[in-house]
Amino acid sequence: LGLASSGVHSNGFSLVRKLVEVSGVSYHDPCTFEAGKTYGEALLCPTKIYVKSCLEALKADCIKALSHITGGGFVENIPRILPKGVTVDVDASLWTLPPVFDWLRTTGNISPQEMAKTFNCGIGMAVIVPADKAELASKIFEANGEKVYNIGTVRAKKEGEPSTTVTGKPGSWGYADAWVAKSAH
Repeated sequence: LGLASSGVHSNGFSLVRKLVEVSGVSYHDPCTFEAGKTYGEALLCPTKIYVKSCLEALKADCIKALSHITGGGFVENIPRILPKGVTVDVDASLWTLPPVFDWLRTTGNISPQEMAKTFNCGIGMAVIVPADKAELASKIFEANGEKVYNIGTVRAKKEGEPSTTVTGKPGSWGYADAWVAKSAH
């Protein structure tokens, strides 16, 4: 499962600062992708904290592992929580890239592979749950104020496969072609 982020969080801010600089906008300018906010307010939205909702799901014995999607995105963070012999397939078409990330993507002409390696892309916490408890976990997270997405699957890893693969169909995250980002692990 994926829990929605509140924005960029702390991921990739060297790149964010560079994109603001090269785009010619000021942090004080009205934001084009989030009405009623300045670029500073939209880009520097406080990081969402998931403690309360995750503790509730843990109490219900719904969680196998948690991965905060910080710097390194999906492909560097998820492999850290996986036991040997397991891989995760994340399908980026299962949620919409939030406007702040679409602005970063288009402003920097950033490839989907780099987006998946640098930013949380709208998913601040990845949660590995047993398949038979996914619905219960989703209900617990939603009852605790989270927006929840089913973002992929965990399966046995074949020889030579990466620990995490993020795929996108044509049109997902605004890209015209299908794409794949893989962990180095």
